[in-house]
Amino acid sequence: MFTGGAVGAEEVPLVDGTHWTTSAPDVKKAYLVGLANAIQIEMAYEADGMPAAAADGFSSTVVKGMKGQTLSAALEVVDKWYAAHPESLRRPVVETIWFEMVVPGLGKNK
Repeated sequence: MFTGGAVGAEEVPLVDGTHWTTSAPDVKKAYLVGLANAIQIEMAYEADGMPAAAADGFSSTVVKGMKGQTLSAALEVVDKWYAAHPESLRRPVVETIWFEMVVPGLGKNK
């Protein structure tokens, strides 16, 4: 999986607010779908009894915290967060989702 290392001749960037705020809505949706797919793959791998993330690992925690959320809701939360915090455009999008959606969702989705 691409983890920010070299892929061919290009490096895969860690998507942050500078990328997010200059991207078209379809590109933002594609990023969110890609992130969701990666999490679903890890969860399926774990469900098949393969050694993977623990029940309290990243993907399992994201699934619990995002329960009931939609793609549109996630896009809106991230858009609003960067609009309200233009000084923090270097914050990775995945970090924004974690602290603005996953962590608050964990308290609601016990």
